Amino acid sequence: MAFAKRTLIFTAIMALMTMASTAQEFRCTVNINAQKVQTNEKKVFETMKQAIEEFVNNRKWTNVEFEPYEKLECNISLIINEQTSLTDFSGQLSVQLRRPVYNSNYTTGMMNFVEPDFQFSFNESQPLEFDPNTFYTNLSSTLGYYLYIMLGITFDSYGLMGGEAFFETAQTIVQTANKSGYRGWKTTDGQKARYWWMENHTNPNYATLRQAYYYYHRMGLDMMTKDQTEARKNILQALQLVEQTNKKRTNLLCVQMFMDVKVSELVSIFTPAPAEEKKQVYNTVRQLSPINLSKFKDFNQ
Repeated sequence: MAFAKRTLIFTAIMALMTMASTAQEFRCTVNINAQKVQTNEKKVFETMKQAIEEFVNNRKWTNVEFEPYEKLECNISLIINEQTSLTDFSGQLSVQLRRPVYNSNYTTGMMNFVEPDFQFSFNESQPLEFDPNTFYTNLSSTLGYYLYIMLGITFDSYGLMGGEAFFETAQTIVQTANKSGYRGWKTTDGQKARYWWMENHTNPNYATLRQAYYYYHRMGLDMMTKDQTEARKNILQALQLVEQTNKKRTNLLCVQMFMDVKVSELVSIFTPAPAEEKKQVYNTVRQLSPINLSKFKDFNQ
């Protein structure tokens, strides 16, 4: 975000800026796949796609001014499996986020999450309304929730604990939607419920993971073109922070997601590294993401 000068003061900007800005935060691509739905009224899915794009891209989500090249690149996809009424749908929701790396054309994965059973309503004649303190529809609350999670992760990657305000907003959304009757908002709705994404990022016991976002991205990837040795050192520190988080509670959703989106990137970063560094990465992956250990077999020499 004019990275060299502004990233370390994001938290201060958030606190000090009071003027409204015309530049929105997201550049989001929306995909709707309704091939499984047997209906002649396909127009509703075109309207749904447009409504979600406008909801995400045209709304102001923060009081921080973003330049066009600074916008968050994300993808939201809906696979509609069933339409149970004119306005009720169920299917699969996936959310992806990538972050630009300073002084390069490279973008790094930050989030890649799939909800296999997402139920929502959508009325073509009504706009998608949103307020963290009010539950309008499961679609708008869920979208708003993930957008604030994405903002929180991104701002944490630019400044230590810089995403605090956004995670707190996600917490408010969860508390508001908890009584809606829709799955995903309660502790009892499974290990990958929306509740746990929020809990993992607002529980002070897991602050080390949020610190890892900063050391991995701002002090690691953003430094690669300047000093690769120092950058790798900081990325190893980030992995140690993730390990500390895992020791406090195993199988955390946020830890699983961190490793899932980073494993291939870690292979590329540390392939030219000294054997000692490779061994550290291998041991971390063995502990946190053993399913991906085969990708690092050459690191265990």
